[in-house]
Amino acid sequence: MSCADRAGVTLVVLVGVMAALGVVAAQPQANPYRLVDDWPQLPSSMNGGEFGETIGVDRDSEGHIWVLHRCFAILPAGAATCVGRDTVPPVLKFDASGQLLDSWGAGRMAFPHGFHIDHNGNIWATDANSQAEVLGLSARGRGHQVFKFSASGELLLTLGTAGVAGNGPDTFDRPTDVAVAANGDIFVTDGHGRNNRVVKFSKEGRFITAWGRTGAAPGEFNQPHTIALDSRGRVFVGDRSNSRIQIFDPDGNFTAQWTQFGRPSGMFIAEDDTLYVTDSTSNSRNNPGWKRGIYIGSARDGSVTMFIPDPDLDQQEENRISGASGITADSEGAVYAADVGPHRVRKYVTP
Repeated sequence: MSCADRAGVTLVVLVGVMAALGVVAAQPQANPYRLVDDWPQLPSSMNGGEFGETIGVDRDSEGHIWVLHRCFAILPAGAATCVGRDTVPPVLKFDASGQLLDSWGAGRMAFPHGFHIDHNGNIWATDANSQAEVLGLSARGRGHQVFKFSASGELLLTLGTAGVAGNGPDTFDRPTDVAVAANGDIFVTDGHGRNNRVVKFSKEGRFITAWGRTGAAPGEFNQPHTIALDSRGRVFVGDRSNSRIQIFDPDGNFTAQWTQFGRPSGMFIAEDDTLYVTDSTSNSRNNPGWKRGIYIGSARDGSVTMFIPDPDLDQQEENRISGASGITADSEGAVYAADVGPHRVRKYVTP
């Protein structure tokens, strides 16, 4: 039984009915998780033992936890980047105890953003850089791309044109996330620039279709920030600035929208369709009445059963991302969150 299933039948039924009726569910209070201190550990020889902005986290079939970060341990004002830190690898591999096993990717990305491990163990990442110069250093020829790597860091596929923003079949404008279906189809949220769309490719990288435009109607987006697929192949898009999840079939046909998971920054859907959603940006200005944290529920019926509050809720009213963005969970039910502002990965477990 999954963690979400253990949260209580009454709450599941109630919230599921409300979701089906299109009613915004009350934020759940159940939180059976505790934070694991000092997980994971970086050796002092790497970046002084400090993460840059941690933006992505996922797990592979062998139980390893992978992290994507933005290289600078001490972030210069106005710069979240790997430019100028070309010896620091943004992709990190840990075992379950938090020991670093491998790292790679130095010099490849300027602004690491989306992160995903597919069914074959390949590592996917997006580079949402749009700047020609960062910290007085050239960032030309980087950004607006999606990369597929082997688990050892070999580059296998590149989507997009390096350093070129666009809305065509071979260009992106700051792609935010990527998800890969069991058949190899690739879905990219192209959401930090002007495109506000989802782009679908074949496993070979051939353009198939794209959908979406700027707006708030069904099928429209305002900063699609995260994407995930459930066991039925449905496409879940975290439409962050519209404070909702939109659900589509694999061809881009709209089927539903849910507003009970906060303001989605990241999503992970487990094999049993437990849905984990991070809200890293809600406050009284952009999503009144909602708190930052991790919402846990069901991708099958939209029920919300648990909520892990952001440990830094005292910073919620600050106009910066201080909470969890990337999210994953392992087979034992432990939850791993990449917290952007604190530059750390947080692991949560149940007693």
